Amino acid sequence: MRMLSLVLALLAGHGSDWAAQRTVVVTGTVTDATTGTPLTGARVRVEGLGISAPTLSNGHYTVSLPTLIGALVVIRAEHVGYGSMTQRLRLDTEAYRLDFALMPSTADRPVDETEATEFKDICSRADATVVSQVAFAPAVLREQSRRSLVSGGRYNQNFEREGYERIYDNEFMAAGTNPLSTFSIDVDRASYANVRRFIREGRLPPPDAVRIEELINYFTYDLPSPEGPDPFSVHSEVGRAPWNPAHRLVRIGIQGRTVDTEDLATSNLVFLLDVSGSMNSPNKLPLLKSALRLLVDQLRPQDQVAIVVYAGAAGVVLDPTSGGDKERILDALSRLEAGGSTAGGAGLQLAYDVARRNHLEGGNNRVILATDGDFNIGPSSDAAMVRLIEARRDEGTFLTVLGFGTGNLQDAKMEKLADHGNGNFAYIDTALEAHKVLVSEFGGTLYTIAKDVKIQVEFNPIHVQAYRLIGYENRLLAAEDFNDDRKDAGDLGAGHTVTALYEVIPVGVEAGTFMRDRGIDDLRYQDDGARIAAGESPELLFIKLRYKDPDERRSRLLTHPVLDTEQDPSVDFTFAASVAAFGMVLRDSKYGGSTDLETVLRWARRSVGSDLEGYRKEFVRMVEAARQLSAEGI
Repeated sequence: MRMLSLVLALLAGHGSDWAAQRTVVVTGTVTDATTGTPLTGARVRVEGLGISAPTLSNGHYTVSLPTLIGALVVIRAEHVGYGSMTQRLRLDTEAYRLDFALMPSTADRPVDETEATEFKDICSRADATVVSQVAFAPAVLREQSRRSLVSGGRYNQNFEREGYERIYDNEFMAAGTNPLSTFSIDVDRASYANVRRFIREGRLPPPDAVRIEELINYFTYDLPSPEGPDPFSVHSEVGRAPWNPAHRLVRIGIQGRTVDTEDLATSNLVFLLDVSGSMNSPNKLPLLKSALRLLVDQLRPQDQVAIVVYAGAAGVVLDPTSGGDKERILDALSRLEAGGSTAGGAGLQLAYDVARRNHLEGGNNRVILATDGDFNIGPSSDAAMVRLIEARRDEGTFLTVLGFGTGNLQDAKMEKLADHGNGNFAYIDTALEAHKVLVSEFGGTLYTIAKDVKIQVEFNPIHVQAYRLIGYENRLLAAEDFNDDRKDAGDLGAGHTVTALYEVIPVGVEAGTFMRDRGIDDLRYQDDGARIAAGESPELLFIKLRYKDPDERRSRLLTHPVLDTEQDPSVDFTFAASVAAFGMVLRDSKYGGSTDLETVLRWARRSVGSDLEGYRKEFVRMVEAARQLSAEGI
């Protein structure tokens, strides 16, 4: 009704001129004003209508909007690290071209009084709640929008109902009484792309959307490749924690073996695609189809693909087809349209049935679920879907989840499904991110080289007073789970890197409020024999890892001792620490101390390194934009 009121307001006086079934198409490019370079991942918005589109790798965008003959609309282009730019357009025909050149700056381009007045006039004739979706609008309008999101002091759930799991920061644990820390690895990167999306939209993310380990693991680090029979290598580095120099920071790095595409196992892939009505927006189904076209380009003739879709019901739209017959696969993708309800449970069952009928012994059998996660019709309870996914996982069919869209993104549900399916979860917000996940990291996304990878760290209580694992809150395991091969854990893809950070309070350093009221009484039946033995070792901690080959059921053990050596931190160490600090600031974590975004920005700028793909520079721009939003109280 709110959108309808907006349209009616804009159409007042133009009823006879409006062709209800026609649309206006606006196309153009967004470039860097100083270099002319196309900007990928910029956002072009029709203000007040809730319509937007990202730019592709060539800087090109396309937006469609109702034919509101004679109406004046404001179209804004923006990109992280650049000032935004607006242009006004009066709708007199069906096609327009608007190009935008953005200045590299974290500040918005100044808006003159005439522009602000005209924009406020448009907004006054529209519904304020819809207008609140506009990012980087003039400050007075942004404040009006913020108020419209609040009803009785609470967030307006009618505007947005994204789902995130509650995260409680890991606390410091006393090494003397809790010497073991056990967790599953996490190769997901979805949280980083989702946080970036929030900031591009001109707002800071909710704290529970920030999974710090996924922010850190979004980036690759310079780690030596494995040389022995194991599919990954293990490395460590110790330095000062930048947010508390009295503490130590331990970086544990895992580097998966890179496998050439021609040497990858033959694939039996089933695309499970959500084509329900909730996917009917430019950053959902159209972006999904563009992303999967990139994936299809990577397939070989020996690979096979089937496509299952679900809306009100589930159905097969492409029987298993050779990866060499790309035209047939792409034609099936191009014909997909969104509409109907969301029978996600039925779609999942059908996709797994198709995968089972075409199972490749010793091959890469995988369902690729692409959705916003909004399952609402049919047997779609989390528990029922998890049971199905676990059963088919044990048969050798894994699950990769690709998340799309905004407003109703069910992040927690999609992460849970991927975790139980021996797969990974990525969030696709732009064509550039699709290329990263499905082309640059093709092997890591779709090919498992080690499954059920667990890490257990034993801390030496003579040298370590307390420790804290940064992130991985929903990946923690009981100490007994480490040796239990029945316990599921994370999976490592070809070429993937995994980083974990521990903050350590050395013995003799004041623990302050971190350990206050967290001590326990002396143990009646323990002696100091083990502690004396530990004191004879120069080790700070001892790392153990367990993993299974993808087709095996028994795990293998790797060990790695870590000494507390004083050395200059590497560029990667400083960068990973800056990303962790960024996550702590966004989460308003008490463990970040007095660290603010200005400090994080300084650390990040000096640890960009070679950055051949530009992801670290993008992170710097994202911190700059977050700093501005924070200063404005958004």
